[in-house]
Amino acid sequence: MKEKNTMMEIEVQTDLLQEAKESIEAAKSYKDELEQRLQGLNQARKQITESAVQTRDVLKNHFNDLKARLTKLLDERLVMLLQEVDKIEQESIKPLDDCQKLIEHGVNTADELLREGEVAVCCGTAQEEKLGNFTKKALQIQLDSLPEVPSLVEVPCLSAQLDESLFSFVKDRIFSHGAIASRPPVQIDELTERPGGILVRWCKVDDDFVAQEYRLQFCKNSTCQFDDVYIGPDTEFVVLHIDPNVDYMFRVCARGEGRMEWSPWSIPQSGYTTLTAHEWITGCEGFSLSSRRDMALRNDSPSSGVLYSKEPTYTSGQTLTFRMEATGLPDKRDSIGVCVEPQNECDSLQRDKAVCISSNGAVFVNGKEMTNQLPCVSTGSSVTFDMEVVNLGSSFSDGASFKLRMIISSGNREVVFDWLLDQPCEALYFGCSFVYPGWKVLVF
Repeated sequence: MKEKNTMMEIEVQTDLLQEAKESIEAAKSYKDELEQRLQGLNQARKQITESAVQTRDVLKNHFNDLKARLTKLLDERLVMLLQEVDKIEQESIKPLDDCQKLIEHGVNTADELLREGEVAVCCGTAQEEKLGNFTKKALQIQLDSLPEVPSLVEVPCLSAQLDESLFSFVKDRIFSHGAIASRPPVQIDELTERPGGILVRWCKVDDDFVAQEYRLQFCKNSTCQFDDVYIGPDTEFVVLHIDPNVDYMFRVCARGEGRMEWSPWSIPQSGYTTLTAHEWITGCEGFSLSSRRDMALRNDSPSSGVLYSKEPTYTSGQTLTFRMEATGLPDKRDSIGVCVEPQNECDSLQRDKAVCISSNGAVFVNGKEMTNQLPCVSTGSSVTFDMEVVNLGSSFSDGASFKLRMIISSGNREVVFDWLLDQPCEALYFGCSFVYPGWKVLVF
């Protein structure tokens, strides 16, 4: 009986200990969750306070700049009006000065004539001769001819004509100038790494906002100097020439329909890519490459063949895109696509162990043309390959042991099919071939 009680006590203690451990674990989890929520609250508080500081700085700088510009404009307008007053005054005074000179000359002549007359009248024996000379001189002066003096109504009377309603107009415009937005109408909702780039997607968060076009900017975290990288109607864009393993900041804004000004910027989002950029291989005589080796131009060399990638860098789960920057004459032997391995003796990817489309949109799998067709390739169009492993290590009746699901998109159409291979393949080469010069293709 005593042993039984002891066993029961041990079981109770074990149960209590287990419950205590479970409670401790629950308390730890609860604490971790609360700390995460506190961290989220701190981030939210930081976003509010930092954006408020930035907004105050923007407002102060803007209004100080506006004040300086308005003062400069008012000063310039005042100078223009004062110059106009000076010009009118000078032009109006000149004829009065000329008239004054003429009158003053007449007064001086009359004074001189008066003096001569008085002398002639007062003379004794020579009075007759002097009177005759005086009379003759007086007739020459034409004492009855007087210059015209303009009346006051005929000369300008300057005044300033000022529109007193300007102040009310400016006041109304100033008090309606500017607004504070607590939430931008668009936000970045996805950053996806791509080889040598980052795919940025954004969306509207304000249903009442009708966007006409978007503006995407990015910068390295170390510079904080944002630069435009895309302006247009799309809601996604692949930012290329991104250095691997370097943090970049992205932000987006929108312009409303029928509006000239841009909306507030979205909350900056940080992103990076660990994937190195795709590169074409050098040394292919028929193609010229850009400095980054991600763009190839079919030159006028008579040599023809397939330009392959430098390495098999296209793997499952990635998206491979060819964008046509320029086009030349099409040919049914043209090809853009992927392959298991390079075959330098072939002049097209329309062969075994390769998937491609031609410039006329025909799709080839292992050298066989499929019934489904994509739109013809043209300048500005993109051809996208998406790949995923469907089955690995299985045995099929046709001998294939590896299956890849391929999705090829161009324009608004796509084809989906399973590509059967006789051996596992972790990564694919990509390539292109064009018969005629002028074709330019960017890969990313």
